[in-house]
Amino acid sequence: MVDRETYQGFSRKLVLAFDVGTTFSGVSYCVLDPGEVPHIQRVSRYPAQEHVGGDSKIPSILYYDRNQQVRAMGAEARQESIVEQAEMEGWTKLEWWKMHLRSKHLSAAHIKDSDIPPLPTGVSALQVLADFMGYLYHCAKTYIIESHANGPSLFASFGDSIEYVLSHPNGWEGVQQKQIRRAAVMAGLVPDEGREAQERIRLVTEGEASLHYCVANVLASDTWSRLPIEKLELDSGSLEAEEAEKGGVIVVDAGGGTIDLSAYYMHSGTATGKAISFEEIAPTECRLQGSVWVTRRGHDFLEKKLEGSRFAEQDYINQMTEVFDTSTKLRFTSPDDSCYIKFGTMRDKEPSYDVRGGQLRLHGKDIATLFEPSIQSVVDAVERQKAASQITISHVFLVGGFAASDYLFKQLQARLSRLGMSLCRPDSHTNKAVADGAISFYIDHLVATRAARFFYGKSANVLYNKRDHEHRLRRHKKYTSLDGTNVLPDCFWIILSKGTRVSEVKEFSQSFVRERVRKESLYQIDVDLIVYRGMSTRPTWIDDEESEYTELCTVYADTSSIAKNLRKKKNGGFTFYQLEFDIILLFGLTELQAQVRWLEKGFEKRSPATIVYNDEI
Repeated sequence: MVDRETYQGFSRKLVLAFDVGTTFSGVSYCVLDPGEVPHIQRVSRYPAQEHVGGDSKIPSILYYDRNQQVRAMGAEARQESIVEQAEMEGWTKLEWWKMHLRSKHLSAAHIKDSDIPPLPTGVSALQVLADFMGYLYHCAKTYIIESHANGPSLFASFGDSIEYVLSHPNGWEGVQQKQIRRAAVMAGLVPDEGREAQERIRLVTEGEASLHYCVANVLASDTWSRLPIEKLELDSGSLEAEEAEKGGVIVVDAGGGTIDLSAYYMHSGTATGKAISFEEIAPTECRLQGSVWVTRRGHDFLEKKLEGSRFAEQDYINQMTEVFDTSTKLRFTSPDDSCYIKFGTMRDKEPSYDVRGGQLRLHGKDIATLFEPSIQSVVDAVERQKAASQITISHVFLVGGFAASDYLFKQLQARLSRLGMSLCRPDSHTNKAVADGAISFYIDHLVATRAARFFYGKSANVLYNKRDHEHRLRRHKKYTSLDGTNVLPDCFWIILSKGTRVSEVKEFSQSFVRERVRKESLYQIDVDLIVYRGMSTRPTWIDDEESEYTELCTVYADTSSIAKNLRKKKNGGFTFYQLEFDIILLFGLTELQAQVRWLEKGFEKRSPATIVYNDEI
C-alpha cells in the first residue's frame, strides 16, 4: 500500500483524471488541500445512469445529428427515448470511435477500417474526443458540487487550479499525445496550447496508471515479500546501481480496444517494504486485442453461421451481436457448455440453424475460438517481456474491463502457470484501475525509470571508408560535402537503444554540424528523429530494412543567436558557414522533451526546442 504524506502545496487544487475507453469511460478525482492527506475519489453518478455506487463508468457512446452536432452521450445515449428520436431524425450513433485515433503502427492484420464504425461526415475523431472530454468534465463538476458539503463554493474555490491527468494506451505515441492535448483545448479544459496552460495537463500510459492502481490496492508489502529475490545488473541508464530487492511483475490492463502490458520491479528501502519507486524492466506492449475484437469476431461468426436463413438480415445480426456483447460473452466460462443468444419471440425458430424459441444456441468451442486470438496475444506479449527482462518475472496482475471475463482469466491462469508465472485478478473495481491509477500517478509518481520501446536515432552521414565492406556496397551513394570530405548518407545513428532503462532526468545528447552557403539558413535548425521498429539488435543502415524505419518527429530550435556570429569558412573556391550544436533529448518522461545546447564564448547555453509530429488523423 502507498503511505501518502500530506499535500505540501500552498493553495487548494483539484485533479481530474479522465479514462476515455473504447467501450466505457470514467472519471476519478482528488481535492488537494494544504496539510491534508490526498484521497482518491470516483465520480459514481452520471446522467441517466441506472446503477450508481459500484458501477462508476458510462458507455463511450455519442449521437450526432445531421448538422454534425452532438445530441446525446454516455448513458443518456442508451435511453429508449433517445434511441427512438435518433432513428426518426437520422442521427449517427458512434461506438468504438477511440480506435480511429489509434497509431498506424498499431495496425494489425485482423483489423480492417470497415471493422470500426465510421465517423459522421464532417466530424473528426479529434472533435469526438473533445466533445466527450467536455462531457466528462461537466459530469465531474456536477457530481462534485452535488456530493460535497458547500459544493458550489468548493468548486468555485478551485478557480484555474484544476489539473488533468489524461491516460492513453501504451502503444500511442507523440502524434496521439499531441491530439489529446489539442482536444483538451477544444473541450475548454485549458484555455490554449501555450506552455503555461499545457502544464496543467499530464499524460500517462494506461499500463503505468494500472501499476499505480495495483500498488495502492493490490500489491501490499506482504505480496511483494513473497516474490523471488533476484540480483539485477543495472546499466548506465538505470536510476541507481544497486541490487533489485524484489522480483518483477507484469501488469496487464485488458480493456475494450487494447490490451496493455507493462513490466516492473520495486526498489524497496526500509524494513517495512514501503515502495520508494518502480522501474520498468522491459519495453511496454500494446495489442489491439481488447474485448471489442471478440465481439467483432462474434459478428462475423454469426453472419457465417446464419447465412441462408431468414435471420441472416443485418438487423437480426446486429441485434444478436449486441446481446452477445452485453451478455453471452461475459457469461461464457467453458468450451464444453452451450450458450444462448435471446433475440426474438417463441415463434422465431429455424432448428437447422440452432434457432428455437427466439434463441440461438452456440457451441462453447465456437465461442472459445473467438477469444483465442486475444488470449494468445497476451501470452505472446508476456513471453516477450519476460525474455526482455534481466530479472525473473513470476507474477502477473490482470485489470481492466475485459478482466471481468472468467474465461479470459482462467485461460490465462492455466497458460501462464506453464510458464512458471502466477496470475492475480483484483476482486473489485478492476474497471476503474486506469482512472484511479492516473490520480495515483499524479500524487505518488512511483515510476521513476522507463524502458525504451524502440531504437531512437537519426539518419546520419558517415565518412566513406573504402576498406569497409558495407561502405563499398553503397559507394554509388558517396558524395563530397561542403568541407571537401567524402561521405555516405543513410546510416542510422542510434541515440537510444531499445530496452534501455532511462530515468526521468537522464539526458541524451547528440552533436550536429550544419553547413550552409548562406548564414540566414542557419537561423533555425530542424532535426528529424527516426524510430527503428524491426527485430534487429544492431540496426545500422536504413536501406537494409527501409520499411522498419519511420519518422518519429522533427525537432525545431531557434539558433539565430548563435548563427548571427558565425564566421565564413573556405574550401577551395567555396565559402560557407558551419554551425555546431547539440540536441538534448529526455526520453524518461511519458512525453518526449527536447532542448538545444551550444557553446557561446566558452559558456554553455541552452534553449527549449519544439517537437512537431506529423498528423495521422
